[in-house]
Amino acid sequence: MNTRSGLIGGLLKLLLLDVAFEWLEKKFGFGRGCSCTGCGCGFIILLIALALACSILTGTNWTQFRF
Repeated sequence: MNTRSGLIGGLLKLLLLDVAFEWLEKKFGFGRGCSCTGCGCGFIILLIALALACSILTGTNWTQFRF
């Protein structure tokens, strides 16, 4: 069974990820200015967004454990 998304579906997922990332950055991340929580949360949000972007681009489901 082919569970990979097509071009439009992948672009839509990346667009939604970008919108969510920008909103989270403004509320909790680097966009808050010079604060310790902004740097820490911003780095965590960045790592999660990178992992999700790689998951979307490569089609990898990291929550499914199979051998």
